[in-house]
Amino acid sequence: MRNDRRVIAAICYIVLGAVLLVLGMMEMVDEFWSGMGGALIVVGVLRMVQFFRYRNNEEYREKAEIAAKDERNHYIRNKAWAWSGYLFMIIAAVATIAFRVAGQDTLSFAASMAICLLLVLYWVSFLVLSRKY
Repeated sequence: MRNDRRVIAAICYIVLGAVLLVLGMMEMVDEFWSGMGGALIVVGVLRMVQFFRYRNNEEYREKAEIAAKDERNHYIRNKAWAWSGYLFMIIAAVATIAFRVAGQDTLSFAASMAICLLLVLYWVSFLVLSRKY
């Protein structure tokens, strides 16, 4: 059942991507959306290839299942997300100051709002997880 949903999602990506690409060629949408359509087509095709490889190649299936269920990989993924959050906060804080010094007030404001959004998300996540665990 889960694999059926993956195939249906991949087909939906391809169809939606094709629609956006055609609308872009007809100049009904701008190039951002036609580019998004091309990207969706590529993602859909790659997901289909991945699905068929998973279904037909026993060795690949074993590797994929280990990668998805192994506790060590899960721990590494969680650590990577944590490091990404820390690094983003540092980069955005430095960018806020650098943009302000450079006289780019709009970019400075955007970087500082990104920091605020991430802090709010962290706070809400912490509250939810502290009740759960």
